Amino acid sequence: MDIDFSLVLLILVVISGAVALYDRVFLAEKRQAAAAKLRSAQVAESEALKQAIGVAEQEPIVVEYAKSFFPVLLIVLVLRSFLVEPFQIPSGSMIPTLEVGDFILVNKYTYGLRLPVVGTKIVAMNEPKRGEVMVFIPPHDNRYFIKRVVGLPGDTVRYENKVLTINGEEVKAEVIDRVEIEMPNGMMQSGVLMSETLGEVEHQTQIISAPSREGGRTVWVVPEGHYFMMGDNRDNSADSRVWGAVPEENIVGKAFAIWMHKEPGWSLPGFGRNGLIY
Repeated sequence: MDIDFSLVLLILVVISGAVALYDRVFLAEKRQAAAAKLRSAQVAESEALKQAIGVAEQEPIVVEYAKSFFPVLLIVLVLRSFLVEPFQIPSGSMIPTLEVGDFILVNKYTYGLRLPVVGTKIVAMNEPKRGEVMVFIPPHDNRYFIKRVVGLPGDTVRYENKVLTINGEEVKAEVIDRVEIEMPNGMMQSGVLMSETLGEVEHQTQIISAPSREGGRTVWVVPEGHYFMMGDNRDNSADSRVWGAVPEENIVGKAFAIWMHKEPGWSLPGFGRNGLIY
């Protein structure tokens, strides 16, 4: 079962804040009153009296932890919800741009500020541009996905014989190398590494050299308020070609940097892949 960390974080912030507020409004004054009563009941301060006053003034352990964690949790919630959120790449659908085990940073405000958990936009800013790498929630799943923006609202996208065409214009792409591409079943296939230009973004994609087995849908018209997403690992990506365009309200943010990489298993993380995402 996938854990919604944003929801868990929000719940912890609310609980810790509520406990701290309840203590401030209802409990703190009672503790101070009890301590004051002890002080007034004795003329001379003894060691036992000091200990009794200390016990009377002591915060309950739950309140103490709530006050300690609340500001930290609140800062983390604000940072993750409105500024930058870290993610780990779980699949190879964005190879060669992103590899399994990459830890990336996602800008949460460039496409507008949204409320945590519910995702409602409260401040409009920029719209996604063609070629940008975006994190979003697909229409068929409640998990976060990451793909590249290929089609904007109103575009006609065609992908046929491994050639991408947008609004009747073929997307510029050229072969830069021969590569071996790992398939989902673990087998290797001969393929090519491509340099592709989408909008103002030049990036790399990879495709299998073997001819496509046509038979499925090859043309899509992107509805208003939606975006057509595709993986850079074109023959190993379940994307908008399978489950359709992504509605604007499902946008999470723009992926902009790799900050760490860790291979599966007990290997140590490394920083050799650090850099901006194009």
